[in-house]
Amino acid sequence: MRPLSHRIDTTRGLLGALLAAFALLAAVTVAAPPARADTEICDAFGWTTIQGRYVVQNNRWGTDAPQCVTVTDSGFRVSRADGAVPTDGAPKAYPSVYYGCHYGNCSPGTALPARIGSVSGAPTGISYSYVGDAVYDAAYDIWLDPTPRTDGVNRTEIMIWFNRVGPVQPVGSQTGTATVAGRTWEVWTGNNGSNDVLSFVAPSAIDSWNFDVMDFVRQAIARGLATDDWYLTSVQAGFEPWQNGAGLAVTSFFSEMHTGGYAAHGTA
Repeated sequence: MRPLSHRIDTTRGLLGALLAAFALLAAVTVAAPPARADTEICDAFGWTTIQGRYVVQNNRWGTDAPQCVTVTDSGFRVSRADGAVPTDGAPKAYPSVYYGCHYGNCSPGTALPARIGSVSGAPTGISYSYVGDAVYDAAYDIWLDPTPRTDGVNRTEIMIWFNRVGPVQPVGSQTGTATVAGRTWEVWTGNNGSNDVLSFVAPSAIDSWNFDVMDFVRQAIARGLATDDWYLTSVQAGFEPWQNGAGLAVTSFFSEMHTGGYAAHGTA
């Protein structure tokens, strides 16, 4: 018979080996979290957050026909877009992702609303995926207001059209051209009955681009549509479909806000 002390040491050794094995298994389990299924939103004004920083919204407001978006970790895809509206009027929806506040719903941890004069930079960027069997625009929607409001319609809307397919145009009429952030744009101005709209339309499709929102905000100020004492309330990007639209996607988006030497940011 082996000494008792040897049996105790052997038992401790076996116990230690088992504990080590369990620890390794736990570490592997923690290091490989279960895959997250994409979320589909079909409610007209349904929404969710991604990256803990941005809001993705279905935002179907111009038709009763069903529309759904499939939300991913980095953006969204329009999975259903039934119905059509006349191309000489407003679009049927604006499925989009945003940083800031929209009708009382603010993205987590946002630095917006922020007084325009306090913003030293607002870098943003996006990658789009387009389809050819629809009528739509792909556009940023940037909102400005004299007050730091987080609900309702703001006074001035800046739109940046990266792409348009079909016989559609921005609110108002073309009033010239401008070079902004190193690109040449058609400039359109008008009012939709609720707010002033300043639109910049790319002459050809842009698939992806990084730029500073403030370059376009300064254009609005130069045209008397805002002042430094106004507030930037949200930076949004998505699609305005008139006909169909299934398959359109935002594959990545980020928005940053640098105010008073502080940077509040995130990347999807």
